[in-house]
This record gives sequence, structure tokens and C-alpha cells, in this order.
Amino acid sequence: MPDRGGGPSGPRIRVGRPSRRIRTLLMTLGVLAVLAMLFVMFAGFWTDWLWYRSVHYSSVFTTTLWTKIGLFFAFGIVMAVAVGVNIWLAHRLRPPLSAMSMEQQSLDRYRMGVAPFKKWALIAIAAVVGLIAGASASGEWQTWLQWVNGVPFGKKDPQFGMDVAFYAFDLPWYRFLLSFGFAAAVLSLVAAALTHYLYGGLRLTSPGSRATAAATGHLSVLLGIFVSLKAIAYWLDRYGLAVKSSGLKSADNWTGLRYVDANAYLPAKTILFFIAAICAVLFFATLWRRTWQLPVIGFGLMVLSAILIGGLYPAIVQKFQVQPNEQAKEAPYIKQNIKATRDAYDIQDSEVTPYKGNYKPTGKDDSQRLRDDADASASMRLLDPNVVSPAFQQQQQVKGYYQFPSTLDVDRYKDQDGAEQDTVIGLRELNIAGIPERNWINDHFKYTHGYGAVAAKGTETAEGGGPKYTESDLPARGQLSAKPYQQRVYYGEKTSQYSIVGGPQKELDYSEDGSEKSYSYQGGSGVSLANPINRAAYAVAFGEPQILYSGAIGDGSRILYNRTPKERVESVAPWLTIDGDAYPAVIDGRIKWIVDAYTTSNGYPYASRTTLGDTTADSLTDGQRAVVAQQNQVNYIRNSVKATVDAYDGSVKLYQWDEKDPVLKTWMKAFPGTVEKKSAISGSLKEHLRYPQDLFKVQRQLLTTYHVTDPGTFYTGSERWQIPSDPTTKSGNAVPPYYLSMKMPDQKDQSFSLTTTFTPNKRENLGAFMSVDANATSGDYGRIRLLKLPSETPVPGPQLVQSKFNSDPVIANELNILKKFGDSEIEYGNLLTVPLDGGLLYVEPVYLRGANTNYPLLKKVLVSYGDNKPVLEDSLKDALDVVFGKKAASSGTENPPGGETGKQKPSDQTVQQALSDAEKAYEEGEKALGQRDLAGYDEAKKKLKAALDRAAEAARKAGKPGS
Repeated sequence: MPDRGGGPSGPRIRVGRPSRRIRTLLMTLGVLAVLAMLFVMFAGFWTDWLWYRSVHYSSVFTTTLWTKIGLFFAFGIVMAVAVGVNIWLAHRLRPPLSAMSMEQQSLDRYRMGVAPFKKWALIAIAAVVGLIAGASASGEWQTWLQWVNGVPFGKKDPQFGMDVAFYAFDLPWYRFLLSFGFAAAVLSLVAAALTHYLYGGLRLTSPGSRATAAATGHLSVLLGIFVSLKAIAYWLDRYGLAVKSSGLKSADNWTGLRYVDANAYLPAKTILFFIAAICAVLFFATLWRRTWQLPVIGFGLMVLSAILIGGLYPAIVQKFQVQPNEQAKEAPYIKQNIKATRDAYDIQDSEVTPYKGNYKPTGKDDSQRLRDDADASASMRLLDPNVVSPAFQQQQQVKGYYQFPSTLDVDRYKDQDGAEQDTVIGLRELNIAGIPERNWINDHFKYTHGYGAVAAKGTETAEGGGPKYTESDLPARGQLSAKPYQQRVYYGEKTSQYSIVGGPQKELDYSEDGSEKSYSYQGGSGVSLANPINRAAYAVAFGEPQILYSGAIGDGSRILYNRTPKERVESVAPWLTIDGDAYPAVIDGRIKWIVDAYTTSNGYPYASRTTLGDTTADSLTDGQRAVVAQQNQVNYIRNSVKATVDAYDGSVKLYQWDEKDPVLKTWMKAFPGTVEKKSAISGSLKEHLRYPQDLFKVQRQLLTTYHVTDPGTFYTGSERWQIPSDPTTKSGNAVPPYYLSMKMPDQKDQSFSLTTTFTPNKRENLGAFMSVDANATSGDYGRIRLLKLPSETPVPGPQLVQSKFNSDPVIANELNILKKFGDSEIEYGNLLTVPLDGGLLYVEPVYLRGANTNYPLLKKVLVSYGDNKPVLEDSLKDALDVVFGKKAASSGTENPPGGETGKQKPSDQTVQQALSDAEKAYEEGEKALGQRDLAGYDEAKKKLKAALDRAAEAARKAGKPGS
């Protein structure tokens, strides 16, 4: 045959079908790939189920899962049916003959291309939109559960008279339904319009009518549904005004109606509701009239009304009625906002008491009285948990694979006499980075847990300035272990890796004498790996194939994960917001992590909003201490749940703490049996419960503005406070609140409290002092007291007091002397503020960290009271004696009653000799410490103290007239 291709003829290569073997191989690979994907999905589901079952909260998993599945299918099917039916209906209503036009002829090829696959195309489109809608709806599982289980608050909003539960539980669900309805209407409208266009029901360029009667009726109904939903949206927007955020001169996060909302937006929304309803009727009427003339006019009027009534009219009211006399117009609404905000944040009972703040002693007897009262006013916590962690690490780490948190915790324990004492405590947790030889077996099988609690007195230090331990060593011995407790720490703040325990591979542990031994986990936590399916699932979930085939796993092997207290509590109660600071306590023979948890809402009418991450941040906030759900905006919060996590077996207990909280009651209905009653809290556990820091920080932020209850004063902002920055750091972040045992002016005895200070807005003098009773066993637990200082007689705030310390020449000179020893660094501890007989007592520990020392030691104490000269002494007792004139200052400055300053004189050669001896003793101590010569180190410490005492005494005598 002739060559029709224009090239030389030759043999043709025929490409045939692949051989049966290749087809079988490809099919097999495809099936295996699908099975692998399915198993990966199954592994995630299966391991989650196993974990929830292991902690005995499987009901949380199943309730959440079935709720998500139900919402997914319910809303996915509705969306798929809505879109699918409208496509089918548009196809059915197509004209029998398409117009002979260029437009329709160009569409013929698309119609012909779709024709063989019309059924499958319809199913595919409906399935895709259904999957997307179902996935979106499943994310609303919390909104659904709150709606169906909502409990009334018993409080009504002042504008509409609706219970707060309507805004907190009902309105969010109605808004979701409305948004889903809009999505369904828009997608159905678009899909129907495209179908009508494809099959000739709609024409853009063809001569004659642009739409068939059937297409007109169909699309008009869909537009009518859309406008009906808009009418419903206008009606719901009326209630939304009660939870709408806007700006006010004196409140950035103002929430609720203002004058323009109540007198312009509210009637405008009502009018627009009726206009939209009428417009919707006009669209539906096209089923009979078959013309869009009236509905289009109605829709245009609705849009115009929305611009004029909903936008222009409120702007006119704001400009010409509100602005000329805004304070008077807004006063009733400010009052409602103040009341709602104080109720929502549980600060409605905070008491503001005037306080002089600058008491001046009138003589020696008065100063002696103040000195005596100073001891009774507070148990000054000299051991700062934010500074002394390196001392715990250096002295009590014992092994390189243990660690302490960077910020320790403050708790209360009874001493030998049965009296409560403030205690700084930390757990010796596992640090896998310090394991001598890193490999999979060591990381996950051998080194599995920390060991023991370490505690020290908060108000005292050991000789040399280190912590005075009440529980120490490995295994731990001391006050806490007088009654033996389980010291192994398998669950902790620093324990983030998984461990496999209880199987053939033994763990590293310790005997009573501190020698190493093997151990096998005896707790009941974790998930069994005896089942090969479980092993395969975890191998996939953790991306570690050795879990599947390792010989170190066998009968009895269990995998422990999700090991931090916050992770465990958040997992078993995903509807709670977790406090940033879990803390350990030794209770009834066990170490328990205590976790404070909050119920929150963003729908409390009139209550101003706050962002948790911003409000709870301070100079100590880091990734470990940050509040969970940092970006959440809330306007209602309660510390409704106290949770515990056992450090050995990981068991989680949730206890109802706030028995009146309707949000918690709602979640307890949704997840019955997960939260135990308050009466189940044991007395020994209750002794260690305390007022949570993050709630306190949220409340203090709100109280900078909402301590004012008068609308006029609130509007002017003249009494607004601010949270001072931490004077002991250069970060510029907010000063953290401090726990200490103290008494306020109206209290007879000291109480474990959480305290903070305020300064007036954009000023550095003290504006107020805030304290909350933090002792859970106290009848006054949670009572907030505010001491408001007079603005006409400024009292120094924390920054000014710190500047006062730093600028005093005698104090600066003595600190410089300390820094000369081994090129040491000065670290300031917490600046504690305590009200004392009409004045304010400031106490700040001063730590010294030598160049060759990895931890700070308490060397001095700074004290200031009123106008008295600030003092720096070796101990708190000496500092209080000096500041109140009971004894002369060791630095050569006398401080007689009334605050007059004695004359200073330079030290003589005796001082220099003593300082030289001190430097020599310091060097001897460092050398002994490097050689692990503890006896030599102790002897050097004694020599150093004696030399410093001689230097101080010589300096005092040199500066004393007539000596």
C-alpha cells in the first residue's frame, strides 16, 4: 500500500494491552496502597480509642465521635440533597428545544459531552458538596451539645429579657443553622442557574426571552429562600447587639448595646426584617406571575433600606444625638456593661477600701510597734520559685538525666509542730537529653520516669544562702517522706516522650540506699502492646516500625503517652480551658498533679471580652506555663473544675468546684459521669487546692477598669489603673502575681493569698493593692480585696521602689562589693508588697550567682517602708530591725525613727583586709566544690561569712561618729 504518511514505509510497532501478569501486579499494588491508606486512618482512630479506654473516659470519646458523625451525615445529606435536587429539577425543567443561536450551538458540545455521565456527574457534585458541608458541621459538635443540654443561668439581659443561656447556648447554634442555610441556598442557586444555562433555560445573548417560565419560577423560589434567610438574619441580629463588641473611650473591648444600638440599630433591624419578609413573598409570587419585575424592585428597595436605615440613620444619630452629650446618653448602658462584666468574671463582690499607704512612725515606740507587727503581717517568702530552680537543679538533680522546671511551685505543708508553712516544691522529672547513651531502647524502655519530690522552706534559707530543704536526696527523704509515698514520676510537665514499660526490658530505678536497680512498672496505666494489631497501629501512629517487631516488647508491655498533666486533662475534658500552671502535691502516699480548669463562654450579654493569651501573659510566661487556648476570646469564665493527675499511674480525676456554674452543668449533662461532685474531694487534697493564677490574672486585668462602678467615672477613665511591668527583669512584661501567707488590714490572722499591685494609668506610683484568699479550706476563699491608695499623696509603685533600691549609694556600694567576688552576678527575687499599719512594706531578696557557680544563693534582703531609708541586710530580721530603727545598719547607715539618715564615712583598711579574706575564702570554696570536697566547702563558707561580717562591722564602726 502507498505510504500516506509522507515517510518511508516500514514495520509498524503495535502497542497492545499490558500482559496479564503486569495488570495483576498493578492491581495488587493499587489494592495494597488503598489498604495502607485505610490502615493509617484506622490506626489514628484505634489508638485514640485505646487511650481513652485506658484512662476510663471512653464515654468522652464515644459521645464526641457519635456527635461528629451525626452532624456530618445529617448536614452532609441535607446539603447534598439540596444541591442535587435543584440540579435535577433544573435539568427536568429544561426546554424541549434549544434556540437556534450561536450561544446554544456552542453549548451543544458540552451537553453532548456531559450526556453519557449525567447521572454520575450529579452524584459526584452532590457528594462533594455534602462531604464539605458535613465536615464543616462536625466541627460544631460543642455548639450542638451546648444547645441540646443548655442549663438556664437564671439571669436575664436588660434589653430583651432573655436568659443568658439564650446568648451562650442557643444563639450560636441558630447562627450556625443560618450560615448553613445561606450556603445551601447560594450553592443551590448557582448550581441551578448553571444547569438552566447549559440546557437553554437561561440565555445571555440569544434573541427573545432571557429565561423560560420554568427557569424563572425555579430561580425565584431559590432567591425567595435566600431573602427569607436574610429576614431571619435581621431578626437574630437584634439579639446579637447584646453580645456585639465595639469601642468606647474608656473600654477597648466594650460589649453590649449602646445608645445608638438601642435607638437606631435595633429599630432598623426590625424594619429591615419586615422589608425582607415582604421581598421574599414577592419572589415566591413569581410562581404565578412569571415575572421578576416586582421582586427585583423589592430587592432593590431592601438593599437601599439597608444602606439608609441600617447604615446612614445610625450614623446620623451618633453624630447629632450622642456625640454632643455622649456621657449622659451612654450612662445607662455603661451601668449595664459594668454590672454584666463584674458578674461574668466573678468580680462583683470585690471590695475596694481606701488605704493611706504612706504611714510615718511618730517615735521610737511607734517604730517598735511597727517592727512587731511586721513579723505578724506576713510570712515573707524569701525563696523565689522563679529564681531558685538552678539551685534545685545543681544540688538535687543527682543524675544528669533528671531535671526540674524553670519555675518551681509554691504550696503549703505542715511543719513538725503542725503549723502551715509556705513551701517551694518541684519534681525530679526525666530529661532524656541527659541520658548518657542515646538510643531507642534507652530513650523509651530504660529511662522511663523521674524520681521524688524536692521541697524547701519558702521563708528560710540554709547557711550560705541556698534552699533549706525539707525533702531532698534520691530517693527523697525528709518531711514529706515521713509518711512513705510513691516517688516514681511517670507523668509530669517535662515528660513529653512515650515510654514502653512492663515488658521484658527492665527500667532504671533506685533502692532505698540510692543504688541503681532494675524495675518493672506496676501501674495500670497505658495501653497494652501484647496484641499485634495494637503494635501495628502504634507503629504507624508514632512512625516507629520497631514497635512492631522489637524483641523488647512482649507480654505485659504497655505504652505510656500523653503524659503531661495539661494534655491528659484537656484530652478527657476538651470543653475545658486549662490553667497554665499545673503544680504537684504529695497527698495520701501519692504525688498528684493539681490542674485548675475553666469553663468559658463568649456569649454573656453586655460583658466585655478579653483574650486569654494576652491577659494571662507576664514576665514568667513561657511555652510550658502558657494557658491553653491562648487566642480564645471570652467574656465569661469560672474555675469550675479542679483536676488531679496521678504522677505514677496517670489516672485523671475531675471534681466539680463551682456548683452554681451553668456552663459546667451543661457539660455535665452532655458528658454524664465524667465530673465527680465537690463532696468527693478529700480533706487532704483540699488542703493543697489554691486560687488559680490565670483566673487571678484575668480578673486583675478587668479590675484595672471595672473596679469603678459609677458610669460617669468609668466614662472619663480618670480612675483607670494598669498592671506594672516586672521591676526585677528588663523584659517589660507584666509583674506576675505572688503567693504568700499574709493578712490584709481587716484580717486577724495570716492567710495563704495571691497578691498583685496596680499603678495609675501611665504613672509609676502605686494605685492599688489586690489580694485574694487563695486557701481552699478558708471560708473566705476567693474573696477579692482591693486597697485603693490616694491619688493626692503619691506612694511609690514597684518600679519606683526598685529605682529607690538601685539608686541608694550605700546599697549600690555594698552590691558592687558582692559582685567583685569571682565576677559574680546579682539577681533580684520577687518584690513582695505587704500592707502594714497604714503603710506598705516592700521586701526583695537579693541573690548572688558566682561566675563558677551555676545557681544563685540568697545573700542579702532589701526592705523599704514609707519614707524610711531603704536598707540592705544579711537577713530579713536584720533588715526589718534596721528599717524600723531597732538597730543600726550594718552598712554604716543608721535609720532612726522617722526615717532620718545617718552620716556615712568611708571604710578603713580593716574593711579592705576583711574583704580580701572574704575573696580568699570564696576561692577556697569554689576549689573545694570543684573537687567535691563538701567538708572543705562548708568550712570555706563559714570563713566567707565571718569575713563578710567583719567587713560589715568595720564599715559600720568607721561610719559611726565618735567610734
